[in-house]
Amino acid sequence: MVVETPGSQSSLHRANLERVVRAVRLAGSLTQAEIARGTGLSAATVSNIVRELRDNGTVQVTPTSSGGRRARSVSLSGDAGIVVGVDFGHSHLRVAVGNLAHQVLAEQTEPIDVDASAAQGFDRAEQLVGQLIATTGIGADKVIGVGLGVPGPIDVASGVLGSTAILPGWGGINPREELAGRLGMPVHVDNDANLGALGELVWGAGRGVKDLAYIKVASGVGAGLVINGQIYRGPGGTAGEIGHITLDESGPVCRCGNRGCLETFTAAGYVLDLLRSSHGPDLTVPRMVRLARDGDPGCRRVIADVGRHVGMGVANLCNVLNPSRVVLGGDLAEAGEVVLAPIRESVARYAIPSAARQLAVVPGALGARAEVLGALALVLSEMGDSTLLPDSAPATLAFT
Repeated sequence: MVVETPGSQSSLHRANLERVVRAVRLAGSLTQAEIARGTGLSAATVSNIVRELRDNGTVQVTPTSSGGRRARSVSLSGDAGIVVGVDFGHSHLRVAVGNLAHQVLAEQTEPIDVDASAAQGFDRAEQLVGQLIATTGIGADKVIGVGLGVPGPIDVASGVLGSTAILPGWGGINPREELAGRLGMPVHVDNDANLGALGELVWGAGRGVKDLAYIKVASGVGAGLVINGQIYRGPGGTAGEIGHITLDESGPVCRCGNRGCLETFTAAGYVLDLLRSSHGPDLTVPRMVRLARDGDPGCRRVIADVGRHVGMGVANLCNVLNPSRVVLGGDLAEAGEVVLAPIRESVARYAIPSAARQLAVVPGALGARAEVLGALALVLSEMGDSTLLPDSAPATLAFT
């Protein structure tokens, strides 16, 4: 094996190839001018590298326009490989297959009681992954990896769900190992809020933003935190658990054991209970949101109260992390200004004024697809760049 000298022309060229591939891989597609700005390489160097990558089949180049001028859009080749996303919610399973050019090739959702049995959930995920890969006409050997989302924090040390109170049927389960063993493919796992943040960052309302928080209000309340363009998980994997910020130390007992957590005033179970005496026992969050948008005063009041409580949690995030954007996900985001306006009001009241002024609170652009698209983005962010190049020899010296 040839060992390259640090700083040699060959190692520098290899490093530049990987920089360009990484920029395109994370963005999905970029013009050559955008690649030059993002990598710091000269326009001439980028042009030469793109030509080389196109000739060896790593990227594809298509005509486009930028600022009214003709340009060339660069993306990874559609046949360079595929990635799979699997999203477990409390009541659904969603699977998607995409290519390295950030195109979704196949996607399917079905209702499932994930809480009841981990084995049943993984059985169905295994079947659905196989079916969707088959529909693409691309061989399973082209799968680079699988992204897996679960509705709870993952313990970094053990890989096990951090709280069995969230998914009681999943006690002692290592989701990554379970799915990897069934599929025979590399699996990357994260919680649903982090994947929602990744999905919105790559495809949705967070594009072009380096510091944001994705807030998901569903059966629980969580936040996916993006700092300097990267998901921040914390050393134990539990960063973003804003649902357990204390709002009232004498309030209802939370499933975490504390009293008056944000989650006890905003989660679906609590919110729907407030309305069932007047709106019937079969009320769901999507229906509550539809009624609120149609002017139902009770639903509007309850959703506005949820917004004010969530806004207090967001204000705490502003004071600590100072994000430039908060993206609201989950079914509640469909309520629009009914929920967003009270969030902004609480932020204005409780956050440091300078942090509040810099913050934009917006609805997610991806809706219920945010997490499964984030699972695809997780694989795209974790995969290496050297494997996409024809010669996988290292670009730098291996110390001996």
